[in-house]
Amino acid sequence: MEAHSLVKRDTEDCLLIHIPEQRLVNGEQKTALLKKRIPLLKVDEVVVMGDVTFTAAALDLLLERKIPVHFMREYGSFRGSLIPEASKNALLRIAQHQAHHDPQQRLSLASCFVAGKLTNQRRLLQRLLSRRSPDQAHVVLEDLARIIESVRELPAVVSASLRPLATGDHRIRGTPLETVLGLEGQGSALYYAAFPQMLLEPDIWGFPGRTKRPPTDPVNALLSYGYTILANRLTGAVQLVGFDPYIGYLHSSGYGRPALALDLMEEFRPLIVDSVVVKLVNKHMLSRDDFEELLGTYRLKKEPKKRFLTALEERFQEEITHPIFGYRVSYRRCIELQARLLAKYLTGEIAYYQPFVVR
Repeated sequence: MEAHSLVKRDTEDCLLIHIPEQRLVNGEQKTALLKKRIPLLKVDEVVVMGDVTFTAAALDLLLERKIPVHFMREYGSFRGSLIPEASKNALLRIAQHQAHHDPQQRLSLASCFVAGKLTNQRRLLQRLLSRRSPDQAHVVLEDLARIIESVRELPAVVSASLRPLATGDHRIRGTPLETVLGLEGQGSALYYAAFPQMLLEPDIWGFPGRTKRPPTDPVNALLSYGYTILANRLTGAVQLVGFDPYIGYLHSSGYGRPALALDLMEEFRPLIVDSVVVKLVNKHMLSRDDFEELLGTYRLKKEPKKRFLTALEERFQEEITHPIFGYRVSYRRCIELQARLLAKYLTGEIAYYQPFVVR
Protein backbone atom coordinates (compact mmCIF):
# COMPACT_ATOMS: atom_id res chain seq x y z
CA MET A 1 0.00 0.00 0.00
CA GLU A 2 1.19 3.53 -0.75
CA ALA A 3 1.75 6.15 1.93
CA HIS A 4 -1.33 8.10 3.02
CA SER A 5 -3.67 5.50 1.57
CA LEU A 6 -7.14 5.06 3.03
CA VAL A 7 -8.83 1.68 3.39
CA LYS A 8 -12.63 1.72 3.67
CA ARG A 9 -15.40 -0.83 3.74
CA ASP A 10 -17.16 -0.89 0.36
CA THR A 11 -19.63 -3.78 0.53
CA GLU A 12 -20.08 -6.91 2.62
CA ASP A 13 -17.46 -8.63 0.47
CA CYS A 14 -15.17 -5.85 -0.66
CA LEU A 15 -12.72 -3.21 0.56
CA LEU A 16 -12.15 0.11 -1.19
CA ILE A 17 -8.63 1.55 -1.15
CA HIS A 18 -7.99 5.23 -1.91
CA ILE A 19 -4.42 5.77 -3.13
CA PRO A 20 -3.15 9.31 -3.80
CA GLU A 21 -0.98 9.59 -6.91
CA GLN A 22 1.14 12.45 -8.17
CA ARG A 23 0.33 13.28 -11.80
CA LEU A 24 1.54 15.92 -14.21
CA VAL A 25 -1.42 18.07 -15.34
CA ASN A 26 -0.72 21.03 -17.65
CA GLY A 27 2.87 21.09 -16.49
CA GLU A 28 1.95 21.02 -12.79
CA GLN A 29 2.19 18.20 -10.26
CA LYS A 30 -1.24 17.43 -8.88
CA THR A 31 -2.58 14.74 -6.59
CA ALA A 32 -5.12 12.37 -8.09
CA LEU A 33 -7.07 9.76 -6.14
CA LEU A 34 -6.84 6.23 -7.45
CA LYS A 35 -9.56 3.87 -6.21
CA LYS A 36 -9.15 0.11 -6.06
CA ARG A 37 -11.78 -2.41 -5.02
CA ILE A 38 -10.39 -5.54 -3.39
CA PRO A 39 -12.72 -8.56 -3.09
CA LEU A 40 -12.09 -10.23 0.26
CA LEU A 41 -12.47 -13.61 -1.38
CA LYS A 42 -8.93 -13.02 -2.70
CA VAL A 43 -7.46 -11.80 0.62
CA ASP A 44 -5.85 -14.10 3.21
CA GLU A 45 -4.07 -11.37 5.16
CA VAL A 46 -3.09 -7.71 4.93
CA VAL A 47 0.46 -6.38 5.37
CA VAL A 48 0.68 -2.63 6.01
CA MET A 49 3.81 -0.53 5.45
CA GLY A 50 3.96 3.23 5.65
CA ASP A 51 1.24 5.73 6.52
CA VAL A 52 -2.04 3.90 5.88
CA THR A 53 -5.38 4.68 7.53
CA PHE A 54 -8.14 2.11 8.08
CA THR A 55 -11.70 3.05 8.90
CA ALA A 56 -13.28 1.24 11.85
CA ALA A 57 -15.74 -0.40 9.45
CA ALA A 58 -12.90 -1.77 7.32
CA LEU A 59 -11.13 -3.28 10.33
CA ASP A 60 -14.40 -4.71 11.60
CA LEU A 61 -14.98 -6.41 8.24
CA LEU A 62 -11.45 -7.86 8.19
CA LEU A 63 -11.85 -9.23 11.72
CA GLU A 64 -15.28 -10.61 10.85
CA ARG A 65 -13.72 -12.50 7.92
CA LYS A 66 -10.84 -13.64 10.17
CA ILE A 67 -8.23 -11.84 8.06
CA PRO A 68 -5.18 -10.73 10.09
CA VAL A 69 -3.56 -7.32 9.55
CA HIS A 70 0.22 -7.05 10.06
CA PHE A 71 1.87 -3.66 10.55
CA MET A 72 5.49 -3.13 9.53
CA ARG A 73 7.85 -0.18 9.43
CA GLU A 74 8.95 1.14 6.06
CA TYR A 75 12.13 -0.93 5.98
CA GLY A 76 10.55 -4.18 7.07
CA SER A 77 10.81 -4.45 10.84
CA PHE A 78 7.68 -5.88 12.46
CA ARG A 79 5.50 -3.60 14.61
CA GLY A 80 2.48 -5.70 15.52
CA SER A 81 -0.62 -7.47 14.27
CA LEU A 82 -4.37 -7.19 14.51
CA ILE A 83 -5.46 -10.80 14.82
CA PRO A 84 -9.05 -12.14 14.69
CA GLU A 85 -10.30 -13.93 17.77
CA ALA A 86 -8.10 -16.94 18.41
CA SER A 87 -9.36 -20.49 18.48
CA LYS A 88 -11.03 -21.48 21.73
CA ASN A 89 -9.21 -24.83 21.76
CA ALA A 90 -7.86 -24.73 25.32
CA LEU A 91 -6.88 -28.42 25.16
CA LEU A 92 -4.46 -27.67 22.32
CA ARG A 93 -2.71 -24.98 24.33
CA ILE A 94 -2.47 -27.27 27.35
CA ALA A 95 -0.88 -29.94 25.14
CA GLN A 96 1.44 -27.33 23.65
CA HIS A 97 2.67 -26.23 27.07
CA GLN A 98 3.04 -29.81 28.31
CA ALA A 99 5.23 -30.70 25.31
CA HIS A 100 7.34 -27.62 25.93
CA HIS A 101 8.11 -28.86 29.44
CA ASP A 102 8.72 -32.48 28.34
CA PRO A 103 12.46 -32.67 27.45
CA GLN A 104 12.12 -35.71 25.16
CA GLN A 105 9.09 -34.39 23.28
CA ARG A 106 10.64 -30.96 22.93
CA LEU A 107 13.84 -32.52 21.60
CA SER A 108 11.89 -34.61 19.10
CA LEU A 109 10.08 -31.58 17.70
CA ALA A 110 13.20 -29.41 17.64
CA SER A 111 15.00 -32.14 15.70
CA CYS A 112 12.13 -32.32 13.19
CA PHE A 113 12.23 -28.58 12.55
CA VAL A 114 16.01 -28.58 12.05
CA ALA A 115 16.02 -31.71 9.88
CA GLY A 116 13.28 -30.23 7.70
CA LYS A 117 15.13 -26.95 7.27
CA LEU A 118 18.50 -28.55 6.48
CA THR A 119 16.91 -31.04 4.07
CA ASN A 120 15.20 -28.26 2.12
CA GLN A 121 18.41 -26.22 2.12
CA ARG A 122 20.25 -29.25 0.77
CA ARG A 123 17.62 -29.77 -1.96
CA LEU A 124 17.95 -26.15 -3.08
CA LEU A 125 21.74 -26.49 -3.26
CA GLN A 126 21.38 -29.80 -5.07
CA ARG A 127 19.10 -28.26 -7.67
CA LEU A 128 21.11 -25.09 -8.33
CA LEU A 129 24.69 -25.88 -7.37
CA SER A 130 25.14 -29.32 -8.90
CA ARG A 131 24.98 -27.94 -12.45
CA ARG A 132 27.46 -25.12 -11.83
CA SER A 133 30.00 -26.49 -9.36
CA PRO A 134 29.57 -30.29 -9.27
CA ASP A 135 32.75 -30.96 -7.28
CA GLN A 136 31.94 -28.39 -4.59
CA ALA A 137 28.32 -29.50 -4.57
CA HIS A 138 29.29 -33.11 -3.89
CA VAL A 139 31.33 -32.18 -0.81
CA VAL A 140 28.73 -29.80 0.64
CA LEU A 141 25.81 -32.15 -0.03
CA GLU A 142 27.61 -35.08 1.61
CA ASP A 143 28.47 -33.01 4.68
CA LEU A 144 24.90 -31.77 4.97
CA ALA A 145 23.55 -35.30 4.60
CA ARG A 146 25.69 -36.47 7.52
CA ILE A 147 24.52 -33.60 9.72
CA ILE A 148 20.86 -34.23 8.83
CA GLU A 149 21.25 -37.90 9.73
CA SER A 150 22.77 -36.93 13.10
CA VAL A 151 19.84 -34.59 13.78
CA ARG A 152 17.31 -37.31 12.94
CA GLU A 153 19.06 -39.89 15.11
CA LEU A 154 19.43 -37.64 18.13
CA PRO A 155 16.05 -38.17 19.88
CA ALA A 156 16.34 -41.98 19.68
CA VAL A 157 19.95 -41.97 20.88
CA VAL A 158 19.14 -39.69 23.80
CA SER A 159 16.09 -41.77 24.69
CA ALA A 160 18.16 -44.95 24.71
CA SER A 161 21.26 -43.67 26.45
CA LEU A 162 20.06 -40.56 28.27
CA ARG A 163 23.08 -38.65 26.99
CA PRO A 164 23.71 -36.22 24.10
CA LEU A 165 24.69 -37.58 20.71
CA ALA A 166 28.37 -37.65 19.82
CA THR A 167 28.98 -38.73 16.23
CA GLY A 168 32.24 -38.28 14.34
CA ASP A 169 33.02 -34.72 13.28
CA HIS A 170 29.69 -33.49 14.66
CA ARG A 171 30.52 -34.12 18.33
CA ILE A 172 28.96 -31.40 20.47
CA ARG A 173 28.90 -31.28 24.24
CA GLY A 174 25.98 -29.95 26.24
CA THR A 175 22.31 -30.74 26.65
CA PRO A 176 20.45 -32.56 23.85
CA LEU A 177 18.72 -29.32 22.80
CA GLU A 178 22.09 -27.55 22.67
CA THR A 179 23.31 -30.40 20.49
CA VAL A 180 20.44 -29.84 18.04
CA LEU A 181 21.21 -26.13 17.93
CA GLY A 182 24.88 -26.89 17.36
CA LEU A 183 24.11 -29.21 14.47
CA GLU A 184 21.72 -26.65 13.01
CA GLY A 185 24.47 -24.05 13.23
CA GLN A 186 26.95 -26.32 11.46
CA GLY A 187 24.51 -27.13 8.68
CA SER A 188 23.48 -23.51 8.17
CA ALA A 189 27.14 -22.43 8.06
CA LEU A 190 27.77 -24.93 5.24
CA TYR A 191 24.66 -23.79 3.39
CA TYR A 192 25.37 -20.06 3.56
CA ALA A 193 29.02 -20.62 2.66
CA ALA A 194 27.80 -22.27 -0.56
CA PHE A 195 24.99 -19.75 -1.13
CA PRO A 196 27.05 -17.40 -3.36
CA GLN A 197 27.66 -20.26 -5.78
CA MET A 198 23.92 -20.39 -6.48
CA LEU A 199 24.17 -16.82 -7.80
CA LEU A 200 25.19 -16.29 -11.41
CA GLU A 201 27.28 -13.22 -10.51
CA PRO A 202 28.52 -13.80 -6.95
CA ASP A 203 31.39 -11.32 -7.27
CA ILE A 204 29.00 -8.48 -8.08
CA TRP A 205 26.71 -9.22 -5.14
CA GLY A 206 29.48 -9.91 -2.65
CA PHE A 207 27.58 -12.13 -0.20
CA PRO A 208 30.02 -12.68 2.72
CA GLY A 209 27.85 -15.14 4.64
CA ARG A 210 24.74 -14.67 6.73
CA THR A 211 24.62 -11.41 8.71
CA LYS A 212 21.38 -10.40 10.41
CA ARG A 213 21.33 -7.29 12.56
CA PRO A 214 22.03 -5.28 10.56
CA PRO A 215 22.26 -6.84 7.07
CA THR A 216 25.59 -5.64 5.70
CA ASP A 217 25.04 -6.39 2.00
CA PRO A 218 22.13 -6.49 -0.47
CA VAL A 219 21.60 -10.27 -0.41
CA ASN A 220 21.41 -10.33 3.39
CA ALA A 221 19.00 -7.39 3.24
CA LEU A 222 16.71 -9.42 0.96
CA LEU A 223 16.95 -12.51 3.16
CA SER A 224 16.22 -10.59 6.37
CA TYR A 225 13.30 -8.73 4.83
CA GLY A 226 11.85 -11.93 3.39
CA TYR A 227 12.25 -13.81 6.67
CA THR A 228 10.37 -11.03 8.48
CA ILE A 229 7.45 -11.36 6.06
CA LEU A 230 7.54 -15.15 6.42
CA ALA A 231 7.58 -14.94 10.23
CA ASN A 232 4.46 -12.77 10.12
CA ARG A 233 2.71 -15.38 7.96
CA LEU A 234 3.65 -18.16 10.38
CA THR A 235 2.52 -16.13 13.39
CA GLY A 236 -0.89 -15.66 11.82
CA ALA A 237 -1.11 -19.36 10.92
CA VAL A 238 -0.31 -20.68 14.40
CA GLN A 239 -2.77 -18.26 15.98
CA LEU A 240 -5.45 -19.27 13.49
CA VAL A 241 -5.01 -22.91 14.47
CA GLY A 242 -5.21 -22.03 18.16
CA PHE A 243 -1.61 -22.13 19.40
CA ASP A 244 0.15 -19.77 21.74
CA PRO A 245 2.75 -18.37 19.27
CA TYR A 246 5.19 -17.54 22.07
CA ILE A 247 5.74 -21.09 23.33
CA GLY A 248 8.08 -23.05 21.06
CA TYR A 249 10.43 -26.01 21.11
CA LEU A 250 13.55 -25.22 19.07
CA HIS A 251 13.59 -21.48 19.72
CA SER A 252 13.67 -20.29 23.30
CA SER A 253 10.67 -18.38 24.56
CA GLY A 254 11.31 -14.74 25.33
CA TYR A 255 9.17 -11.66 25.83
CA GLY A 256 7.54 -10.76 22.52
CA ARG A 257 9.30 -13.53 20.60
CA PRO A 258 6.92 -15.79 18.59
CA ALA A 259 9.00 -18.91 19.23
CA LEU A 260 6.54 -21.42 17.75
CA ALA A 261 6.14 -19.38 14.56
CA LEU A 262 9.93 -19.27 14.25
CA ASP A 263 10.08 -23.05 14.78
CA LEU A 264 7.65 -23.83 11.96
CA MET A 265 9.21 -21.17 9.78
CA GLU A 266 12.52 -23.07 9.57
CA GLU A 267 11.19 -25.59 7.03
CA PHE A 268 9.95 -22.82 4.72
CA ARG A 269 12.95 -20.44 4.71
CA PRO A 270 14.77 -22.08 1.76
CA LEU A 271 11.57 -23.00 -0.08
CA ILE A 272 10.03 -19.53 -0.11
CA VAL A 273 12.45 -16.73 0.73
CA ASP A 274 15.81 -18.14 -0.40
CA SER A 275 14.45 -19.39 -3.71
CA VAL A 276 12.84 -16.01 -4.45
CA VAL A 277 16.07 -14.15 -3.64
CA VAL A 278 18.12 -16.40 -5.93
CA LYS A 279 15.55 -16.06 -8.73
CA LEU A 280 15.38 -12.26 -8.57
CA VAL A 281 19.16 -11.91 -8.51
CA ASN A 282 19.86 -14.43 -11.27
CA LYS A 283 17.15 -13.11 -13.58
CA HIS A 284 18.41 -9.54 -13.09
CA MET A 285 15.04 -8.49 -11.68
CA LEU A 286 17.01 -6.70 -8.95
CA SER A 287 20.43 -5.06 -9.04
CA ARG A 288 22.79 -3.53 -6.49
CA ASP A 289 21.53 -0.11 -7.60
CA ASP A 290 18.14 -1.03 -6.14
CA PHE A 291 19.56 -0.71 -2.62
CA GLU A 292 20.55 2.23 -0.48
CA GLU A 293 23.33 2.04 2.08
CA LEU A 294 23.27 3.86 5.40
CA LEU A 295 26.07 3.37 7.93
CA GLY A 296 26.92 -0.04 6.51
CA THR A 297 23.30 -1.25 6.42
CA TYR A 298 21.58 -2.04 3.12
CA ARG A 299 17.90 -1.46 2.40
CA LEU A 300 15.71 -1.84 -0.66
CA LYS A 301 14.51 1.31 -2.34
CA LYS A 302 10.79 1.93 -2.73
CA GLU A 303 10.07 0.62 -6.24
CA PRO A 304 12.41 -2.42 -6.02
CA LYS A 305 10.73 -3.27 -2.72
CA LYS A 306 7.43 -3.58 -4.59
CA ARG A 307 9.04 -6.01 -7.04
CA PHE A 308 10.42 -8.09 -4.21
CA LEU A 309 7.10 -8.22 -2.35
CA THR A 310 5.27 -9.10 -5.57
CA ALA A 311 7.68 -11.98 -6.26
CA LEU A 312 7.35 -13.18 -2.68
CA GLU A 313 3.56 -13.13 -2.87
CA GLU A 314 3.67 -15.05 -6.16
CA ARG A 315 5.74 -17.70 -4.42
CA PHE A 316 3.21 -17.95 -1.58
CA GLN A 317 0.49 -18.49 -4.19
CA GLU A 318 2.49 -21.02 -6.22
CA GLU A 319 1.01 -24.51 -6.09
CA ILE A 320 2.93 -27.73 -5.56
CA THR A 321 1.98 -31.34 -4.92
CA HIS A 322 1.87 -31.70 -1.15
CA PRO A 323 4.54 -34.23 -0.08
CA ILE A 324 2.25 -35.78 2.55
CA PHE A 325 -1.28 -35.47 1.17
CA GLY A 326 -0.49 -35.76 -2.53
CA TYR A 327 -2.81 -33.03 -3.84
CA ARG A 328 -2.05 -29.62 -5.34
CA VAL A 329 -1.88 -26.82 -2.81
CA SER A 330 -0.29 -23.38 -2.52
CA TYR A 331 2.69 -22.71 -0.28
CA ARG A 332 0.45 -20.38 1.73
CA ARG A 333 -1.91 -23.26 2.41
CA CYS A 334 1.04 -25.57 3.17
CA ILE A 335 2.03 -23.27 6.03
CA GLU A 336 -1.39 -23.58 7.63
CA LEU A 337 -1.44 -27.35 7.06
CA GLN A 338 1.88 -27.73 8.90
CA ALA A 339 0.48 -25.86 11.87
CA ARG A 340 -2.57 -28.16 11.84
CA LEU A 341 -0.37 -31.27 11.59
CA LEU A 342 1.57 -30.08 14.63
CA ALA A 343 -1.72 -29.56 16.48
CA LYS A 344 -2.87 -33.09 15.62
CA TYR A 345 0.42 -34.52 16.86
CA LEU A 346 0.33 -32.64 20.15
CA THR A 347 -3.28 -33.66 20.84
CA GLY A 348 -2.56 -37.32 20.04
CA GLU A 349 -4.50 -37.57 16.77
CA ILE A 350 -1.38 -38.63 14.82
CA ALA A 351 1.69 -40.53 16.03
CA TYR A 352 4.41 -38.11 14.96
CA TYR A 353 5.04 -34.72 13.40
CA GLN A 354 6.41 -34.84 9.85
CA PRO A 355 8.26 -31.73 8.65
CA PHE A 356 7.43 -30.20 5.28
CA VAL A 357 10.15 -31.43 2.92
CA VAL A 358 10.12 -31.10 -0.86
CA ARG A 359 11.12 -34.00 -3.06
